[in-house]
Amino acid sequence: MRAIVLVVAGLFLAGGPVFAKPQMGSPSPVTVLQTRGLAYGALPEQTLDYHPPAVASRTRPPLIVFVHGGGWQHGSTDNATGAAKIRHFTGQGYAFATINYRLVPGATVEQQAQDVATALAWLVAHAGDLGFDPARMVLMGHSAGAHLAALVGTDPRYMHGRDLMLDQLRGVVLLDGAAYDVPAQMAQAGRWMRPIYAKAFGGDPARQRALSPIAHSAGPNVLSFLILHVQREDGRRQSEALAAALRAEGSKVELRGFEGRGLRGHVAMNRQLGEADHPATAVVDRWLSATFAPR
Repeated sequence: MRAIVLVVAGLFLAGGPVFAKPQMGSPSPVTVLQTRGLAYGALPEQTLDYHPPAVASRTRPPLIVFVHGGGWQHGSTDNATGAAKIRHFTGQGYAFATINYRLVPGATVEQQAQDVATALAWLVAHAGDLGFDPARMVLMGHSAGAHLAALVGTDPRYMHGRDLMLDQLRGVVLLDGAAYDVPAQMAQAGRWMRPIYAKAFGGDPARQRALSPIAHSAGPNVLSFLILHVQREDGRRQSEALAAALRAEGSKVELRGFEGRGLRGHVAMNRQLGEADHPATAVVDRWLSATFAPR
């Protein structure tokens, strides 16, 4: 079989794709080996990295889309994703994408959520080029990225704004977020975190409520959520509240708490997820397997 090389003008900012010749019986004539710095929008911050599965498959793999944390003001695909996570999930046969988005104060949280939805729309549009199954996608986020993933998974205006429906996501995985109810979080935040929330969400109670995933739990929502937290009081409290609100409206929710306290535990969940000895790894693996199973 002759390899077909696709050259799509304007798709890549840097680090363009590397293609391999196909093997007999492969599902596509082109196999993407590596893509970095793919532009999903016109702005410099609107880029994503795509990591294909590390194992061969005769069917197109599911896709995990990861949203990094950083207090809405910091972070990128380079320093906030966790290499163990990428190695593990691509080794399990999943494709894995991680996105950059505009940061506060140069952008609003609303624009950040729209960037997440825009990246999803770009990935769906280029699923054939990249080689994954657009009918099997999961959105995953850590910390501020968990808030953004939850917001996109509960407030339909972001997905609808990019001609996507919420049921195009099989599920959402939230890793130790703590801003699912923004007014409550700001009221209870300590001296160190309060300025971070104030810069992201401002002082308008109506806006704070609109940016709270729990305020959109009445639906429509993504139908399946995996909500994980460590032993931070605010993270536990917010995770439990969101889980209860989503369950009450018919979403399937698995809520799990893990050891690890304070900032150390919060960071460890992101960096160590994917390591065999981290207890959350087996939980996420089991949930993904069930979520991506044929309907």
